[in-house]
Amino acid sequence: MLSILLYAFGLVAVVAALALIRPISWLGLRTRRRAFITWLLATAAGIGTLAWPMRETRVASPVSRLDRIVPIYQFSEVHETTIEASAERTYNAICAVTVNEIALLRTLTFIRRFGQPTPDSILNPPADKPFCEVALSSGFYLLADEPPSEMVLGTFVAAPKAARANPPPQITAATFTAIHSPGFAIAVMNFQLRSIGATRTRLTTETRVFATNATLRWRFAAYWRVIYPGSSIIRMMWLRAIKRSAELPAASN
Repeated sequence: MLSILLYAFGLVAVVAALALIRPISWLGLRTRRRAFITWLLATAAGIGTLAWPMRETRVASPVSRLDRIVPIYQFSEVHETTIEASAERTYNAICAVTVNEIALLRTLTFIRRFGQPTPDSILNPPADKPFCEVALSSGFYLLADEPPSEMVLGTFVAAPKAARANPPPQITAATFTAIHSPGFAIAVMNFQLRSIGATRTRLTTETRVFATNATLRWRFAAYWRVIYPGSSIIRMMWLRAIKRSAELPAASN
């Protein structure tokens, strides 16, 4: 909701800025004075939306691996779909789909890196590689692999310099669960599967972000509200690609 408001205020500010050059009567911006006031109000509202504090959510009764790894978080998004295939086939399809099979992925990551050329990574994924493989080779960790019920991936959004210089020899789900010291922010996403009969599966993906201190939460809140639409599109397109792959006839999959 806040992301929608942010982009709406941004659009109003852009239109008002154009009306400063040439008034737009049919939008009610008949004078430059009115256009300036509109621009000022829209800009202030946009800044306020960026700075609006996030509520913290705590899981009272964990029911998934994600709940146990990230029981406290400030940011989240959830997407789901129903797939006409067994949970086993669906689970196998999660990390089988390639970057090219996820519509708009390369376009959105191109926009996210402002078109700058970078080495192969999550922000510049090679078209022919499975997206999971790209993620796991560029800062993500497999925190849970429990076919055919749940897979969990996680990454560090921020970490103190000392922690980056001396990372633990092995990073596991317990590493993420134990993070409470100031200066850390983690992002963890899962794919959870629920069988609906023998050949039908409900697939849900949830992403949670937990920042350990107020400064990080404030900074990430602004970032989250800007990138949220693109993030949601990527996850929805990933689910669609998984659905297509899992529903292929066995001889073609």
